[in-house]
Amino acid sequence: MGANQSAPKITKQDRAILDLKLQRDKVRQYQKKIQVVLDREHEIAKQQLAVGNKDRALIALRKRKYQESLLLKTDAQVENLEKLVSTIEFSLVEVSVLHGLQQGNEVLKEIHKELNIENVERIMEETAEAREYQREIDEMLAGTLSLEDEEAVQAELRELQLQSLEPAEQRPIDLPSVPTDVPVVPAKESESEQQQQARVPVAA
Repeated sequence: MGANQSAPKITKQDRAILDLKLQRDKVRQYQKKIQVVLDREHEIAKQQLAVGNKDRALIALRKRKYQESLLLKTDAQVENLEKLVSTIEFSLVEVSVLHGLQQGNEVLKEIHKELNIENVERIMEETAEAREYQREIDEMLAGTLSLEDEEAVQAELRELQLQSLEPAEQRPIDLPSVPTDVPVVPAKESESEQQQQARVPVAA
């Protein structure tokens, strides 16, 4: 998966900045060596004075002084290199910003082409025509209904709006109507009638 990713392109400016930073690092390493020499010559001068050898102590101090002058020069070199690196990096940022502004201006030009006066007027006319067409349709639909039908439609609309606002628990539940007719139950025959029917003689 990593093999498919293209390596970042290194420009001439990137190489120049890298070379300057490498030179700066080399100068700093040289400064560390000079500092070691300064410390050593200082110790030598102290040792020579301790044993009474003033001439050699003086030579060591002169060497140390020369190394100090070199150290000051290297400080100036490091400062110049760092300023140059900062200047190049800032210039690259300015170029990047300028490139971004140029692209933004090109996009704005394309947008302005789309938003010219003719296109805006055309869109406004189409919008007005669409609104007029919708108004004509509404008038035609309203004209086909009688006054009573229109009032019924409005009433039904209000009822639907009220139902949509009511909670589900408070909406009336439609139940079948209770029958009002009393069912007729046939009267049972009395016991005496049943006994009379049983006593009817049967022909021989």
